[in-house]
Parts: sequence; structure tokens; C-alpha cells
Amino acid sequence: MSSQDIPEENLPAEQDHAHGAVTVADEKNPFADPGLPPHEHRIQDIDERAAKRSERAVAFLFTLSMLATVGFIASFVTIPADKSIFVFPIGHISALNFALGLTLGTALFTIGAGAVHWARTLMSDVEVADERHPIAASPEVRAKVHADFKAGAQESAIGRRKLIRNTMFGALTLVPLSGVVLLRDLGPLPEDKLRHTLWAKGKLLVNMNTNEPLRPSDVAVGSLTFAMPEGLEEHDENFQNEIAKAALMIVRLQPENIKDKRELEWSHEGIVAYSKICTHVGCPISLYEQQTHHVLCPCHQSTFDLSDGARVIFGPAGHALPQLRIGVNDEGYLEALSDFEEPVGPAFWERG
Repeated sequence: MSSQDIPEENLPAEQDHAHGAVTVADEKNPFADPGLPPHEHRIQDIDERAAKRSERAVAFLFTLSMLATVGFIASFVTIPADKSIFVFPIGHISALNFALGLTLGTALFTIGAGAVHWARTLMSDVEVADERHPIAASPEVRAKVHADFKAGAQESAIGRRKLIRNTMFGALTLVPLSGVVLLRDLGPLPEDKLRHTLWAKGKLLVNMNTNEPLRPSDVAVGSLTFAMPEGLEEHDENFQNEIAKAALMIVRLQPENIKDKRELEWSHEGIVAYSKICTHVGCPISLYEQQTHHVLCPCHQSTFDLSDGARVIFGPAGHALPQLRIGVNDEGYLEALSDFEEPVGPAFWERG
């Protein structure tokens, strides 16, 4: 259906936007304004049923955007990060990345497509010629801008097309939630993970070099042995994260050389177990002075006295090394009697 098939009285009224254009060339104005071509009315301008169809199409696109945003959030929460799928012809890709890209792309695309379809079929498409004006707007110009804005809002039918308005607001409200959900990847959730390690009552102390449980006879006086919790394997996916909190130094002292009362109570026959992780910036402590019972961090030379509760005697570390309470089980193996009573590693105190 074209505008020629519609009675003249049903067509929207044309507006004169000439604004003093020159229609005849002369010496003063050698170039005549050819003017604008005749305006062709769209089917939506003259048929309310067609306008309703366009309105429903725009609302469908905005609704699809909302559903895609919800799908984005659901994918982020439910799909494991290590899951992969086969997508022809790309091959095997991350299922999470594929789902996030597809849903977020759909959410953004349908908002744009809905806005374009709305502008092309329902908003006014009459071309308006306007004269140039000085940069400093006069009160008349400002009044005209306000009037044009009100006219544009009226012509957009945003007040009358409530279905489009409501679904558009819904889509624009939900899309930013995608960015909010992505904040989840900025760091760990505020739980108590930093306060706990794999050590627990009954966990055997396993020699990190031999992967064998330790007996008291395996630890000689003056020796330094490194241990990890029973059940932790190097090929485990989370091995690095767990060993960074659970690595132990095992040192055997003469009981009479232990100055700290709690350290003596938590030891077994002079065998003491301390966190291997320096409380300064988390370097692994590996240097032991047999005569002084001092351990030295190789990174910044923080020094701890293992005969006196592993207190700091030199360097930038601000806290003593946490001690693990140990004992011997019925089979004669060294075991933990609890987890560390205080958090291990650096910067915890600053993070709270």
C-alpha cells in the first residue's frame, strides 16, 4: 500500500520547513536550493494495524534482550570454567566463553535492532531543514530546542506505545547486570578461605621429597624437612593454591632449647612444625641456621627464631610464623592435631 492509495484526508499533515530557502538563483545567491523530495508516507503512518505489528516486533526484540541477559547470568553461574564443547567449524572451545559471548551478544544486538526498527517504522521520518545559528544559543533558540525535544518525544510515541517503552526499559535495566556479574571474577568471594588450610586433626605429615608419611625417627636433631598434608598430590588441579597455604617446615630441637611454652606443648619430642610461607610477601622459607635455630627468608632476609615461637628477629616481616600442633598416631606417624590457629602467609592482616 502506498500513500497514493490513501484518501488525502487520512494522510498526516505536511509541514513547511523552508526557513527562507532560496528557490531562484540570482547574482546574490547563485545557487538555488533544490528543496527536499516529496515525502513518502510509510504504511505504519496510515495503518494502525501495521503500527501495532511494528510495536510488537520491537517489544519482542527488547524482550529477547532481557531473556539473553538472564541467560548470560545463568551461564556464568552454572557452567564450569573447564567445560569444553565442539562447535563446527571452530572446534573445541570453552563452553562458558561460548555461552557468555552468545548471550551477551544477543542481548546487545536485540536492543540495537529494536531501537533501529522503532526509529524506522514508528518514529517520525519527516526531514527537517534548519538554519545554522551562532554557537551561543539565544533564549529563542533554547526555547526552540526544548520545543523540538518535546515534539520529538511526542513523535516517538514513547508515551503512547507503552509496550515498547516498558520492554525497552526492562532491556536497558537488565543489560548492565552483565557487567555487575563479571565483577565476580575480580577476586575471591569474601569468605573465610584464607583462615583455613588442608590441615586437620588426623592428617599425616607427608615428606615432600619422598611422598612418604613421616615418623619421629625420620627427623634428626638440627635437620630441616618440608612436609605437606596427606592426600595432596602434585597433579591435583588446585595443588599450587593449597600448598601455598599448607607447606610446612619440620625441625627437631632439643626440648630444653625451646623457650616458648606453647611451642613446646604443640611439639612432639622437640619436633616443631611451622608454616613455610613467609609472613612478609609469601616467599618459601628454606634457609636454616642449625646453631641459632633461626630460619631465613631468601627474598628479603626476614629472620625467625624457631626456638622462641618463630618470632621475627630481623627483616620486614610483621608477624611470627604460624605453628601447627602435631602428635603421633597409633601407627607411629606424625599427624596434625588441628589446623593452624591463625592464618598463614602475607598481607592477610591488611586484607582483614
